[in-house]
Order: sequence, then C-alpha cells, then structure tokens
Amino acid sequence: MSTSSPSAASKKRTAEQLGPLGTEPTKKIAKIHPFFAKKAEPTPAGPFRWLEPLGPTRSCLHGVNLSPTPSTKVAAFDLDGTLIKSIFDDAKKPLAPTSWEWWRASVPAKLKDVFDSGYAVVIVSNQALKPQALKTWKLKIPLVAEALRDVPFRLFAATAKDGYRKPMPGMWSELERIFREDGVEIDKANSFFVGDAGGRQYAGNKTDFSSTDRKWALNIGIPFFTPEEYFLHLPTHTKYSLPGFHVSSLAANLSVVTPTSTPLLPAPLEQELVLFVGYPCMGKTSFYRRHFEPAGYVHINQDTLKTRDRCVKEAQKALIEGKSCVVDNTNRDVATRKYYIDIARQLKVMTRCFLFDGSIELAWHNNLYRAYNLPPSIAATEPKRELVPYMAFTGFRDKFEEPQPEEGFTEIKRVHWIFNGTAEETRYWSMWLQIDGK
Repeated sequence: MSTSSPSAASKKRTAEQLGPLGTEPTKKIAKIHPFFAKKAEPTPAGPFRWLEPLGPTRSCLHGVNLSPTPSTKVAAFDLDGTLIKSIFDDAKKPLAPTSWEWWRASVPAKLKDVFDSGYAVVIVSNQALKPQALKTWKLKIPLVAEALRDVPFRLFAATAKDGYRKPMPGMWSELERIFREDGVEIDKANSFFVGDAGGRQYAGNKTDFSSTDRKWALNIGIPFFTPEEYFLHLPTHTKYSLPGFHVSSLAANLSVVTPTSTPLLPAPLEQELVLFVGYPCMGKTSFYRRHFEPAGYVHINQDTLKTRDRCVKEAQKALIEGKSCVVDNTNRDVATRKYYIDIARQLKVMTRCFLFDGSIELAWHNNLYRAYNLPPSIAATEPKRELVPYMAFTGFRDKFEEPQPEEGFTEIKRVHWIFNGTAEETRYWSMWLQIDGK
C-alpha cells in the first residue's frame, strides 16, 4: 500500500504518469488499490506436473513426479490415511486445506527403498470432491511431491462416481494401457497395493470406514497390505468384512429357464405376444436376441421407441400384420401389462409372460458392469452404454406386481438370469462393482 500522505496522493499526475486516454496504468491501480490486483493461483514450484485428465468425461486426474518409467513390478499406494494423514485423522485439529503430514515419518524413506528395488511407484486415490475443494486438493499434491524429490511416481485420482472410482478397476486399467504402450506387461504376482480401507474389524464393533482398497486389490488380483502391515511391519489383520453385493452369492446351478412342459417357443410356431417382466439390466434384450430374434419376432423396446404409447402402437401394428412380437420392457405392474394384453385379446392372439428373476442388487451390479467395467477389448468395439439411474431400479421394486394367469397369460415362465460371456468377460463381471465408496 502507498505510504504517501493524503495530500500527496491527491496531487494531479502528469500525462506521462497516466495510461492511454488519461487512465491510470494497471500496475499503479494495483499498487494503490489492491482490490483490483489479479490474484494468481499459487503454483508451488517442483518436479510434479499434471497431465491431461483421462476418461470420456475427463474424470480421472493424472500426474507424474519427475519422470517415472514403467516396470513389471508395481508398488501402488492409496494417499489419504496411507501415505499422508487423512484430514479426518484428528477432528479436534483439522488440517488446513493445503496442509499435510506424512502418515508416519518412515513413509518417504520406505517409498525411496521400494523405488530403488525396481518398482514403479503409483498413487491411486478417490477424490470425489466439490469443484473448489478439488481445486485446493490439487494444490496440495505438488507439495507432497516436493518432499519426494528422489522418488518418481505416477498419480491417478478418481473425481467422479464412475468406472475410475475404487474399487472399480479403471485407474489400474489406465496404468496397464500406459505401460503396454512402452511394451511393459505388469507382473501382478510381484506387485502390491497398500491402503487403509481394508474393511478391518476391531473389538467393540469398530471397523474401517470402508473396504474399497481391499476390494480394489482383489479385483485386480494383486496382494494387499494395510499401512500398519507395510510401513510398521505389524501382524496381518485377518478379521475383516467385505459388505455389499458380490456375484459369489448367486447360486451356481441356475438354469436359464425354469423347466416346464412346454417348449421355449411354440412348436409349431404360431402367432403370439410375449411380455418380458423384470428389472432393468437383467439380460432381457440378450435373451430376446438369443431365442426370439432368429424366429422372426418383432422387438418392441422403450429404450428405442422412447414412449410407452409408441410401444403399444408398434405392438398393435405387428400383431395386425400377423407377426409375433416381444415387448422387452420392465412391465412392472398390472396396469402397464394390460395395454398389450387387451390388444392381443381383441386380435385373438395368445399372450405369454417371461418373468426374469433376480434381486435389485444383481440388476444394479449388471448396470455397473455394462456402463463402467466391460473388458477393454469389448469396450473398444461396443457402443458406450450409459448408467441407468438407480431410481429406475427402486421404482420397479416399489411398484412391482407379480404377473398372474388371471391377467390373460396362457403361460408364465420364470427366467433365472445367469451370465453368458467369455472367460475375460466373466472375470470383469465377477469383480466388486460399486461406486458409493463403502
């Protein structure tokens, strides 16, 4: 601020002291009136640099410290609560947004040792923060890197609830892709991951806040350690829980369709209307393509036609033309199904129902798999599928009315959903898939 006296500050300035058209130069204004000075974001100098974000929505932040090189061995670490203290470690003394402390004093030396042993050091972190909080968090990372001048590392940070958020394996898939571009395949057996979200159970019903780190390691297929086990060499914590849905809870001997005295399709074929009933993402469309499309059944689907009214009109058109059709929607209640049954009854066409069994948890799991966790080889060739909102699943559950013969069905078949895919597809489908962070 100027130290001139009020009388000095009010003196008329010469033309040489003024800017164009008699205005005061910007620097002078900034000096005398700091309010007008442009506030530059602090950008700590150091070896860390942010690269272009990854993913279709650029939701995965990506940065490097120094010049990390690929290695067949990867040492992966969570950040908060593992390398540095979580801001929630001490509620009585919350840290300033850009302040940080090592989780333990031994952490930087241990990172240097693992790097010197030939490992590629990688940090993976969930950071689904609001924009301003994320902006502040990004300023903290170069400060951490500044304290690791001798340790090249790569960092990924998932900023949205999508396929990059642990335990979803998106960040690891990006790492594999980057390494493969340099001709390096990661040896998972000789790699590992350290994280504090291990689902550990303690005395007095105390548990870790989450189990996502352990699940992430299980999804990838690499050994997992807690910070206490890795940095402090404490005994392995064997008591832990992994809440949430996993496909291992499904019965292993499900058949595709409950056996009945009638075949899947009429023999000989005769005109009919088929209504599918079930949660979204329960394989109804794939079932149609496998069994009904080859027989010439018209496909009626609201995802394509957009409205129920258009679906009803297309079903009526097909039946009037003498064709069979499948209404491949959720058809959750009696009132919805009645639109189609009434048309078939008027045209004297038989109506059958295929009820797709399965829990809301399985349906949501399938939704996450299709939207976020297809194997890279499949995702590269198939059209991108958007995540179906969770309200579509709760809406079906809350309004569901089980089909009854009295509605006008000549037969109701139950379809027990099972996964049909290659070994690679089955492996990705069988992972822990969740985006709620628990």
